Amino acid sequence: MTGETPPASGLDQAFTSPNAKQRYVRRLFSTIADRYDLITVVLSFGMDRRWKRRAVDLAAPREGMRVLDLACGTGDLAFAASSRGASVVGLDVTHRMLQLARLKAGDSVPRVPSPEPRVPSFVTGDMSALPFPDAQFDIVTTGYGLRNVPDLALAVTEIRRVLRPGGTLVSLDFNRPDSALVRGVYLAYLSVVGGVLGWVLHRDPDTYRYIPASIRRYPGAARVAGLLEAEGFARAEWTAVLGGLMAIHIAQK
Repeated sequence: MTGETPPASGLDQAFTSPNAKQRYVRRLFSTIADRYDLITVVLSFGMDRRWKRRAVDLAAPREGMRVLDLACGTGDLAFAASSRGASVVGLDVTHRMLQLARLKAGDSVPRVPSPEPRVPSFVTGDMSALPFPDAQFDIVTTGYGLRNVPDLALAVTEIRRVLRPGGTLVSLDFNRPDSALVRGVYLAYLSVVGGVLGWVLHRDPDTYRYIPASIRRYPGAARVAGLLEAEGFARAEWTAVLGGLMAIHIAQK
């Protein structure tokens, strides 16, 4: 017995194949886009922005660098990187997320004209088939992205392809704790809170139960680091966040 709450039966079909997961994730994020910022705050105990600042600190973008933020959502990491002088492209498969990000971008344009305001650009695209030539970016960031791709190895290969030699990948995501007891309590919490939020916001308790369901099937931080190295990154490390319930990976091409 692991103490884990069994995944909701309605979610099982999302994980039967990469194509099924891709379809499910696209529908899900189209549904939750307008509530996305609220949900990340609630499920992170209000610490989401702090974790994202830490991830950007590790990525260390600066003037003259090109940054690609994958699964950019409404643009938090993209805006943080651009505020440090980098040229940033945010990519997401959900068009509504990008609409919301562009609204934020409008708010970020300086009221006093400046020669070159740093505002990210946003494009619709798939992490598993990036619409960019090889070796285009100094840094790739992603927040809650790797866990949601239908084929993790394929997405990692694409990320490595678009990074320049010596480039850096930084990924923030939920972790899958090794301890069965900790994992069970963690996933039970996410299932209960996710179910309540799903019912209140969408009248569907399964909406946010996808998160613990996806964590159950996620390799976990150490194995993701090993996969990054197996797929050609020269060095891959991870740092525990929130006692290991979250993780930030950093890898060099």
